[in-house]
Amino acid sequence: METSGTAPTIVVVMGVAASGKSTVGRLLARRRGVPFVEGDDFHSPENIAKMAAGRALDDEDREPWLRSVSGWIRETTHARQGAVLSCSALKHEYRVLLRAAGPGVWFLHLALDRKIARARISQRAGHFMPPGLLDSQYDALEPLRTDEPGLTVDATADTEGNLDLIQDAVARFEAKEQA
Repeated sequence: METSGTAPTIVVVMGVAASGKSTVGRLLARRRGVPFVEGDDFHSPENIAKMAAGRALDDEDREPWLRSVSGWIRETTHARQGAVLSCSALKHEYRVLLRAAGPGVWFLHLALDRKIARARISQRAGHFMPPGLLDSQYDALEPLRTDEPGLTVDATADTEGNLDLIQDAVARFEAKEQA
C-alpha cells in the first residue's frame, strides 16, 4: 500500500446514521487489505447513553470523541499503517480536526436521502442510535467542500460499482500525495 516518504491513507467513511458507513467501510477495508475501525467504538458510555435516550449530541459532547478518533489517526499514521474508519464527521470543523491528525486522511461521504435514511434506521436492530435523532444529524451535516480530499457517492447506488469508483479516487489521491 505504502511507498517511502508518504503518509498512509486513512479513509474516513462519513455520513448520517444508516447511510452504510460500517458496511461500505468493511468492504472497502477488505478490498484495500487494511483494518476497518468502527468510529462508534470511540464514544464514551455517557455519549452512547445520551443518544440511546433520544438526546442529540452537541459539539461539547462530540469533542472528546473527536479527540479520541484524532488520536487514533495520529497513532495509526505514526505506525505507517493505512485503515478505513467509519465516522459521521458531519461538520467541516470536525473534518479539519481529523485531517490535522494525519496527512493521509481522505473522506468518503455516503450521501443518502432523508426519507431513505429514516426507513433504514427504523429497520435497524441492536444499535444505540434511535430514529428520532436522524433529523439532528441532517441539521448538522455539511457536505464535503471542494478543498477537502474525498469523494461523495450515492449511498443507494450499486455497492460494487461504488467501491470501484472509491478505489479509483483513493488511488488518484495517493498518486497526488506521492508526487
